[in-house]
This record gives sequence, C-alpha cells and structure tokens, in this order.
Amino acid sequence: MALDCASEADRFTVLPEEAKSRLDVVTAEHLQCSRSQAHDWITSGLLTIDGAVAVKPAEKVKSGQFVEVSRPPLQSAIPQPDKNVIIEAVYEDDMLLVVNKQRGVTVHPGSGTHSGTLVNGLLAYCHDLSGIHGVERPGIVHRLDKDTSGLMVVAKSDQAHLALSRQFADRQVLKIYRAIVHGVPPESGSINQPIGRHQTDRKKMTVRRDGRPASTDFRVLEQFGREYALVELHLHTGRTHQIRVHMTWLGYPLLGDLVYGKRSNPWNLNGQALHCYRLGFTHPRSGEFLEFTAGMPAVLEGILGDLRLNFHQVSVV
Repeated sequence: MALDCASEADRFTVLPEEAKSRLDVVTAEHLQCSRSQAHDWITSGLLTIDGAVAVKPAEKVKSGQFVEVSRPPLQSAIPQPDKNVIIEAVYEDDMLLVVNKQRGVTVHPGSGTHSGTLVNGLLAYCHDLSGIHGVERPGIVHRLDKDTSGLMVVAKSDQAHLALSRQFADRQVLKIYRAIVHGVPPESGSINQPIGRHQTDRKKMTVRRDGRPASTDFRVLEQFGREYALVELHLHTGRTHQIRVHMTWLGYPLLGDLVYGKRSNPWNLNGQALHCYRLGFTHPRSGEFLEFTAGMPAVLEGILGDLRLNFHQVSVV
C-alpha cells in the first residue's frame, strides 16, 4: 500500500463545528490526505484520540479532542534520481546546499506526485543528503509551495538538518519574498493576524482568531497605476500559505493565485507570483551568518517588464 499523505503536522484538535463528524472524514480534512488513507491509519491502530487508540473510522468526534497519527513505516516507493529536474545551486559545501527552486516544481513526493519533484532532482545532483525525514524527503528542511519559486536550504547531513531546523523553529532565519499583487497596498506596514485552517475548505488557510500567530512585514517596491504593485515581504513566522493569506486579508491578493486571489489575469499566469528573494541563516559548523539572493524567474520578470512599459510606474524605494 502506498502512502498518499505526508503532512508536516500529524496532530490536530477537533474544532467545535466538527463535533459529531466521522473520525476518518475529520482526519482527512486536517491532514490533507484521502479518506481511504485516514481509514487505513485508524484500522491499523496508528491513530489516537486523547491518547487512546481509535479503531472505528466512523467514530463520531467531540469538540476539543486531540487526535494524533503515529508516522507509519515508509511503504511508498523510494524516489528515483531525475536529471531532468533542474537544480540551480546558489551555494554548496559538505554540510548544506542552497538552491533556487523553479516555479511549478513540487518539493517532495506526496499525494498524486511521485516524480519530477525537487527531491528527485536532488538525488540526481548529489548523494549525501540528510535522512531525518526518511527516504521520501531526503535533505528537506523546509518547503515552498509548488508555484512559489526561490531560495531553499537543503541539508546534506543529519547534524546540519537538526541545526537548521532549530533556526527555523526559533525564527532565526531571514526570509524575504517578492510578490506581484493586485492593487497598491500602503507604502509599508505589518500584518499580525493569526492563521488557521479554513472553516469550510480544509485545503485552504484563513485569518481566524483561534489560529496560530503569524507576522508579515511588507513594503511596496514599485507601483503600476492603481492596478498592480511589486511588494517585498519579510516573514517572521512560517505558517502555511502565510503571505498569500495575509495579503488577501489585507485586500491585495497575489497575481495568479487561483486559490486565494482572482481567477484570471492578462498574462494567464496560473500560480501565485511569489518568489523567495533572500534567505539568511547561520552555518551549522562555522557559526557564520550566510545570506543569499536570487532574482525572480523569467516569467515574472516578463510581467514586470510589461507593467513598466504599459503603466505609469512609481518607484517607492
């Protein structure tokens, strides 16, 4: 049996509106996996409710119950090296690798995606990757959404992996993104709004009072009339879809974001115009703070070129 769900968070608390729902349904929604996968976890004794092993997929849950899935032994196929996945190395030594991920590339195999991922490309590029996250996610310390491009750090050893993971958890990593948005936000500002799972669409995140704290600073780099702007964003936390959710909440959704933003755009861009432009962290061995930058991909630079040509451009920086 192949696993079709590999979530970073294998635990959740049942929400009030989910009370009396089936256990397998709620689990699938929270962990973003198929209902059959949730069923298999339950019947295999891998899921607990408030510490007690659950055995019935149809069991009705109660508000406030704590559900946890023990990560099962890896049963899916080991990812195979793929030289067709481009690995753009920005920096490399014997402990880590910094890459500029392309748009449209999924970071690691998961539900419905078993090849063509960044992991497949990394396996063809080098053989010494950390194994903390198992054979499916060798070297992967953090992730970017499929259509988000930009800088990522990959660990080549477990020592480096643990050290880098601590920095991400302790918010010691510099993460600066650039995005093209609809409308023109204020010149600069901060968004401090908690983010949690959407109440009805479990594949989306949203601003909600009982969500996890999330903080994003932003500043406008360029504005194009009143219709578009190039914005730089500094993440102080790392919530799922944080920039996309925060900017939509503020009223300036990202260009091309078909989940949180507008369904169409003049360039037919499918996928958010979002790029991790700058990444900084402390090297696990030397203690030196390293900082890297990477320009936006050609498709986004092309859109910016059109905007600069066709709109009255105002440079804010």
